[in-house]
Amino acid sequence: MDRKTALITGAGQGIGEAIALRLAKDGFNIAVNDLRDAPNVAEKCRAFGVTAECFPADVSDYAACETMVKSIKEKFGSIDVLVNNAGITRDGLAVRMKEEDYDLVIRVNQKSVFNMMKLVGAIMMKQKSGRIISVSSVAGVHGNAGQLNYSASKAAIVGMTKTMSKELGSRGITVNAIAPGFIQTPMTDALTDEQKAMILNLIAMKRYGQVEEIAGVVSFLSGSDSSYVTGQTIEISGGLTI
Repeated sequence: MDRKTALITGAGQGIGEAIALRLAKDGFNIAVNDLRDAPNVAEKCRAFGVTAECFPADVSDYAACETMVKSIKEKFGSIDVLVNNAGITRDGLAVRMKEEDYDLVIRVNQKSVFNMMKLVGAIMMKQKSGRIISVSSVAGVHGNAGQLNYSASKAAIVGMTKTMSKELGSRGITVNAIAPGFIQTPMTDALTDEQKAMILNLIAMKRYGQVEEIAGVVSFLSGSDSSYVTGQTIEISGGLTI
């Protein structure tokens, strides 16, 4: 049986790695993208009996994306799921934020999504099928002090998702976004006990989310059960903003 192929950007660790593993478990061949090679993630994916290869590239660079997408298409024959997960933070109050920190976050978090949506979207249009899922954030939906650059980049993804869903819907392609809240990662582990207590007090479920819970929603959006869901941003925050 011909397997479908999922491409996940920023899949070297954390949420991206969890998504790659879940889609491998679902039976997708996996194209693992990260800025650096991530052979351990590909090896874990292959344990599910699928084909998985690493494609290191800077997804904020259009030419690098073009080369990578061409290589993946040649290797696997199709790209059926695109997960735009690559992202960085350079936090700081707006009045103190360095211009280069603003520009870098916009380039990595937002420009990369344009690059990949454009290139993979063209392939999916020819296939007349596909799933595009982009990782936004609650900061992009509701804003967050100290994260003007990050919030701007993630808010843009919401608008891009709605636009692309309208442009690609007639070709059988769904385009959605997810907006994670506080997820347990090395970044949240580094918070002080006081900071953790303050954050948990804001979350209805009184716990951090797990990367596997993010991957589960991506799995749904990648499969046939979500065939009539498009243009949506699904918040995965344990009730952070209700």
